[in-house]
Amino acid sequence: MEQTIKISVPEEFRFPGMCKIHQRFDVPPAIEVTEAVEEQWQKIKGRFILEPGIRIAVGVGSRGLSNLPEIVRAVVSRLKDAGACPFITSAMGSHGGATARGQAALLAKRGITEESVGAPIEVTMEVVRIGEADGIPLYMDRLAFEADAIVLINRVKPHTDFTGALESGIMKMLVIGLGNREGAEFYHRAAVNRDFYNMIITAGRKLLEQTKFLFGVALVENQNHMTCEVCMETGAHMEDAEIELLKKARRLLPGLPLDEIDLLIVDEMGKDISGAGMDPNVVGGRGSCVWSADRPWPKVMRIFVRTLTGETQGNAAGLGMVHVTTPRLVDEIDMQATAVNAMTAACPEDCKIPMTFFTEKEAIAAALMTIGPYTPEEVRIVHIKNTLNLTHLKVSTGCLPLLKSNKEITITSEPVPMLFNDFGTLL
Repeated sequence: MEQTIKISVPEEFRFPGMCKIHQRFDVPPAIEVTEAVEEQWQKIKGRFILEPGIRIAVGVGSRGLSNLPEIVRAVVSRLKDAGACPFITSAMGSHGGATARGQAALLAKRGITEESVGAPIEVTMEVVRIGEADGIPLYMDRLAFEADAIVLINRVKPHTDFTGALESGIMKMLVIGLGNREGAEFYHRAAVNRDFYNMIITAGRKLLEQTKFLFGVALVENQNHMTCEVCMETGAHMEDAEIELLKKARRLLPGLPLDEIDLLIVDEMGKDISGAGMDPNVVGGRGSCVWSADRPWPKVMRIFVRTLTGETQGNAAGLGMVHVTTPRLVDEIDMQATAVNAMTAACPEDCKIPMTFFTEKEAIAAALMTIGPYTPEEVRIVHIKNTLNLTHLKVSTGCLPLLKSNKEITITSEPVPMLFNDFGTLL
């Protein structure tokens, strides 16, 4: 059955002119990560004793972090120099299709192989139940549980679907990442009725006490997605350190140039861009999960996404945030992968396919038809590549009066009409 919507865009329908702009951010410099790891290692190494030959599980996630192979290799090198036998294990919940093979493949895709980091890769989906905290069952990856110690490496940043003093980082990786599919599914389902942050902090504190957590390697990236800080901390100091790092990461989060937008055009979305396909911290609103915290700004009325990234491999998580699209995106969806992600996260909204129009011209026109009265001279449209790349973007002429007083914005082109080729594709 034909699922594509066709509408007739009247000849007199006027699309606004678009200008290129450049956003400047106060960007802290990137650091030399191997030196930073060495400096942090010297800070913490006196806090523990490593017996010769002990096996240490080094947990690595699925995100495409800057400098990840170099950082993992540097951590592995310090552990080996201290006489330990580290191995790499996945700490990514249900990602990679919730299979050991899929997670090992994701690690390899991120550049994490035995040859690149100097340690063997061992992955399992098996978990061990190790008690509970305030009624919350605690799950732990079997290989990490059986190891003599655990080290976790992760980026600290605002989470896409909940807010709190701690969000994405070491503590969440300890709870969700090392919980594998079983743990990730339980916590996400429980979050439908229970505060997600409360579960993370409650379970995380208990796991820090009850597991052989040795230390965490917490990373902060600047607006150019380069590592600008590395912090190693042992369990007793991990929570406090992560709270301070999240404050820094939040200040460094790039954003859209306006607080109120009528239509946001996004060239691509995907799991490699954000766990939610598009970062709700950038586009505002609730995200697609039922337990998301409301974000008051920005207010984006309609979102049109043109395609999925190749890296997401058909996983269209976050699709529920999209209002209009075209077959170009829909035909790329791997509904099985998307459904597994949605069910694990207790977010069936992730599988909602938006209104799908035959051409991009029709999709944009349809979105504009649903925002209420406007004129082409006043409508506020912002066009971005994705929610990671917000330095160079386009805005409609209706945005310019609101941007002229912003010293961090430079208008870099004259207005150009929004043009489409003979197939209705946005040029």
